[in-house]
Amino acid sequence: MLQSIKHAAEVLRKAQETGLACEPIRELISGQNPETAYAVQAFNTEFFLKQGRQMVGRKIGLTSKAVQEQLGVDQPDYGILFADMSRNEETPINISDVLQAKIEGEIAFVLKKDLGRQDNTIDSVIDAVDYVSPALEIVGSRIKNWDITFTDTVADNGSSGLFVIGRSQCQLDQIDLSRCTMEMQRFGQQVSAGTGAACMGNPLNAVLWLANTMAATNYPLGAGDIILSGALGPMVEVNAGDSFEAHISGLGSVSARFSD
Repeated sequence: MLQSIKHAAEVLRKAQETGLACEPIRELISGQNPETAYAVQAFNTEFFLKQGRQMVGRKIGLTSKAVQEQLGVDQPDYGILFADMSRNEETPINISDVLQAKIEGEIAFVLKKDLGRQDNTIDSVIDAVDYVSPALEIVGSRIKNWDITFTDTVADNGSSGLFVIGRSQCQLDQIDLSRCTMEMQRFGQQVSAGTGAACMGNPLNAVLWLANTMAATNYPLGAGDIILSGALGPMVEVNAGDSFEAHISGLGSVSARFSD
């Protein structure tokens, strides 16, 4: 099995390096085994860390019931955020940096305390959060035509790509995360909308799930970590030259521009 994990990890890395998406890898890791899929992700995480990449946080995916049903699962998933995945609002993003790019409006959490225990509660999560900000996640898939199952996306680091964090910062007692609304526009036209409740009822629930899940791995959440808590509305395909802006009520806006 170790050889299969290593091979699957190499296939995904090659797809990213060459810009040529690969076939689904689920058969390389014996189908629908989440533990094996996370082992592939962990293999590549260790590979990248040894290459000098810096881990700065985590991303949560599959927080919507509709998307979970689409993939036939009843749980979210996670991926690793590296420092070189961060982009700013002022500089156009190279469209070729992400394979088969799509974009989502999310809420980003930044921690001020560690969350290393496996029995965290909502209260302990709230106590550990420094602030929240509006964010855009540019997701991507190394797998052709987004032909993915749960194990494919988990192995592929949660279909991660890039992310942009907005400048505004808000304390948790200043915003109702379950009731906030998100609207994302492309060139001023709405292309996605949703609410905080779309993310596991409340993005805090997603962060709680992540904290307890990561505490059982080699990468527990720590002070300074960035957490992308999951999409508040449908993801949207990105094309060269696109310009997006997402506004989250009570929190502010964040934008991203893509090169031609």
